[in-house]
Amino acid sequence: MAEEPWLNGPVEGVDAFLQPVAHALLQVSEDLPRVTAGLDHRQLWARPGGAASVGFHLRHMAGSIDRLLTYARGETLSDAQRAVARAEQAPGDAADPGPLVLLAQAAIDFALAQVRATPRERLLEPRPVGRAGLPTTVLGLLFHVAEHTQRHTGQLIATTKAVRDPRVVP
Repeated sequence: MAEEPWLNGPVEGVDAFLQPVAHALLQVSEDLPRVTAGLDHRQLWARPGGAASVGFHLRHMAGSIDRLLTYARGETLSDAQRAVARAEQAPGDAADPGPLVLLAQAAIDFALAQVRATPRERLLEPRPVGRAGLPTTVLGLLFHVAEHTQRHTGQLIATTKAVRDPRVVP
């Protein structure tokens, strides 16, 4: 096996057009436990320089994947999904990042299942997003799931490095 998922060839059951989505999500799933290993509760919820916490990024990955996939299916968000979004920044009770990493990985697994189940002929179907019904497509949403999740992983990695520094989080 190569070091990164995109170098391991096609992901079984994923359309060729959606391979980059699958590879990006698999990379995040592999990175999260390695990057967050050993963080304690204080580090998990620290906001160095006002940056979003590691805990927020993990919760937000899971929640945003769920919300974006809802739109990709042509559905609207539920009140429960909106409540999850509002609660993502609040510090949690977890003693370490393990449960939140599992939550994010479960969302990624669900996303990969939806990617596998999405036929190529539906990729360009229009989809409205949000209360304003902003226009995109199924492909746009699936790509954004991967891109958005990777963006937050990058921010999580940078924040993790900061909170491990005892000068930042004593």
